[in-house]
Amino acid sequence: MGIKNYEEALAFIHGRTKFKKSPSLDRMRKFVAYLGHPEKKFKAVHVTGTNGKGSATAFLRNLFMSQGLSVGTYTSPFIVRFNERISISGQMITDDELVRVANKIKPTVEQLDEELADQEGGPTEFELVTAIMFVYFAEKKVDMAVIEVGIGGTYDSTNVIMPLVSVITTVALDHANLLGKTLPEIAAHKAGIIKEGRPVVIGRLSAEAKKVIEETACMKNAQLYAPGEGYQTSPSKATRHWGEDFEYTGLDRRLPKLHESLLGRYQIDNAAVALTASLLVAKKLGWTVQNAEIYNALAHTNWPGRFELINQEPMIILDGAHNEAAMEEVKQTLLTHFEGQSIFVIISVLADKQPLEMLKTLAAVPNVKIVATTFKAPRKIAQVAPLVENIKQLEYEEHWQQALVKILQQMSATDVLLITGSLYFISEVRGYFTT
Repeated sequence: MGIKNYEEALAFIHGRTKFKKSPSLDRMRKFVAYLGHPEKKFKAVHVTGTNGKGSATAFLRNLFMSQGLSVGTYTSPFIVRFNERISISGQMITDDELVRVANKIKPTVEQLDEELADQEGGPTEFELVTAIMFVYFAEKKVDMAVIEVGIGGTYDSTNVIMPLVSVITTVALDHANLLGKTLPEIAAHKAGIIKEGRPVVIGRLSAEAKKVIEETACMKNAQLYAPGEGYQTSPSKATRHWGEDFEYTGLDRRLPKLHESLLGRYQIDNAAVALTASLLVAKKLGWTVQNAEIYNALAHTNWPGRFELINQEPMIILDGAHNEAAMEEVKQTLLTHFEGQSIFVIISVLADKQPLEMLKTLAAVPNVKIVATTFKAPRKIAQVAPLVENIKQLEYEEHWQQALVKILQQMSATDVLLITGSLYFISEVRGYFTT
């Protein structure tokens, strides 16, 4: 039976198992081999990191598009619609194309289900989506693909590619059940995307995480570019618009007064990692990149759900921070950019994250009032009602829509409302505001 429409295509995808007991790339390698190795038919940059990989991917997309290239991006999770995850030059895959490619791949999935029945079965959901992306990008002959890892690196289904450059934005505690409970353990998973003889660009990492990456890079003869070693940035006072200003030095360039349009000092790191990776690709392929193209690309990069301003008066911001490290960056951004303003926060966190630590980090902002809530989550939500007694700035409201109404009634035009805690949560809220 073929897949007849978009709903059936999504049911086919979401009907697959999410994870297997033992992580392995063997199944994915077999999958792409049966499909004729679509992943070898385009050039790619591979991006991993606990936080910042989505923003780095967006910067990379714009930097490559400024060269007149067609650029595939593979990201997760989606914010509004599933199709966003597979896009070419900012245009998501159409419903019809998704149905067509899913139909093309379905017989291979069924073959693998049969062949691997006595092991752990055929492809997982993420492996299937990754294969759809590979086939789609190969068919459309993208000039460059920017491929974001799902979780970790070593055993991620995207790790069958041979990228021109590997990128590791950050290493922090997240997905402890899958990646480990210490930074070196997590860093080892991320380092799994480093390939023999291919350069690797990293963001600002702790010494213990960086050591693991350095050892892997050395072992694989992969030249390492890190802040202060191959490239560097220095922030300057933002003079205009929403975003950050900085100077970049690296790969024989000095670029003063760069402006990137995502708010938060940490976005300078993401922009710099992307810029370094794009310049390495250009060098390898013999392209000439004009400085004006770089300035323009960074200034016009947007990424939904990353300190995204969705209303001016009062100011309403969505941010997908979903672990303690990301919330620390949010805290710093609030302290830097909104000092002296009253800040209201609506937060909902999945139970397998770090709810208490995230709430305590936010509560350290002096002018903040926090309302914890719930939403239609894909997994269990953290029970934060019992924490209200321990954190004096914290209240609990069962439904986020009620929390929103309540807060908007208290706000003045100069106050700030931040909605955060989970990309899934802000996806639901964003849908409410944009429809």
